Amino acid sequence: MKLKRHHLATLVAAACGAAAAQAQITDGVVKIGVMNDMSGLYADVAGPGSVVAAKLAIEDFEKSHKPNFKVEVVSADHQNKPDIGSTIARKWYDEDKVDAIFDVPTSSVALAVNQITRDKGKAHINSGAGTSDLSGKACSPNTVHWTYDTWMLANGTGTAMTKAGGDTWFFLTADYAFGHALERDTTAAVIKAGGKVLGSVRTPFPATDFSSFLLQAQGSKAKVIGLANAGGDTINSIKQASEFGITKGGQKLAGMLMFITDVHSLGLPTAQGLNFTTTFYWDMNDATRAWTKRFVAGTNGKYPTMVHAGVYASLLHYLKAVQAINSDDGTKVVAEMKKLPTDDPLFGKGSIRADGRKLHPAYLVEVKKPAESKAPWDLLKVVTTIPADQAFRPIDQGDCPLVAKK
Repeated sequence: MKLKRHHLATLVAAACGAAAAQAQITDGVVKIGVMNDMSGLYADVAGPGSVVAAKLAIEDFEKSHKPNFKVEVVSADHQNKPDIGSTIARKWYDEDKVDAIFDVPTSSVALAVNQITRDKGKAHINSGAGTSDLSGKACSPNTVHWTYDTWMLANGTGTAMTKAGGDTWFFLTADYAFGHALERDTTAAVIKAGGKVLGSVRTPFPATDFSSFLLQAQGSKAKVIGLANAGGDTINSIKQASEFGITKGGQKLAGMLMFITDVHSLGLPTAQGLNFTTTFYWDMNDATRAWTKRFVAGTNGKYPTMVHAGVYASLLHYLKAVQAINSDDGTKVVAEMKKLPTDDPLFGKGSIRADGRKLHPAYLVEVKKPAESKAPWDLLKVVTTIPADQAFRPIDQGDCPLVAKK
């Protein structure tokens, strides 16, 4: 059978187009890099658990979407150091064909990876870092900030505690990008709620001895001592505050960034009554409990933090976007992630704004009293749900260059 010339041309063009579309996914492999602190201060918050969460996301994506590409995961320890994180990111992108970097706690490292990712045209989907600058002045068309940020923490915990009578504050601030951003954003929230900040002190990062800093906070007579730190720093400062009898003296501690692993490490007798803000708790509903059971099986019994949940949900959405456009081009995939509505079993339905900020509800939680807990990880109760449209900074207040000024 002879084909007419224009029919033959159409078939050839279609075949070439299909081949080109297939070739858009480099080597037929989407390579994911999970970068975080694997052995230090934030190892329980992120660490190996984030790799487990990433593998669960890949497993669920492949089961439900039957992709025509393979997904591989590599991981590395940035040791909370921007120079090490930058070196890993460049090697991954230039030599190892990594398409996207996930997690990256420690804001100073995240900001460095954010810029390198933009320069290389790849994708950075952040779950672990706190600085709200990732969707503010440092926003990038190649970055999505998924789980939480300092503005959310400040306006959740800071506003609630100030309105509840804690109207004078003193900060213990970890001396790097995250601590500075958290103190800045919480100060703004406290003042807006009618309170005032009496002072602050910068603490080395990481630190083990907070005694002199806590004595300064105690001497300030502030009603609330805001802990603008995280992970092991938060645990150590709360333990030492308890030893000094600070809370017995009437001052309250505000753990501005806390995780369920911190509460578990502290124990309920020490942590009971603490309030903090989170975007995920394993015992929220049947879906979170079912996912947690799978996660725990891969982590020798450790329960997931909101960072782990964010890695899972953000990678699931990233892979949906890759399949939708049949490309692993970082800039194009992030643009598609913003177009597609988000939907996963851990955060529910949501969206990603033009500035890269992922929107979902946040929860003000309180640590249970020992008598209220029925199991080793039954640690929190939800006090208030903060709707997605209120949980994060309004898009016109972040100074993100990607957002058109009105």
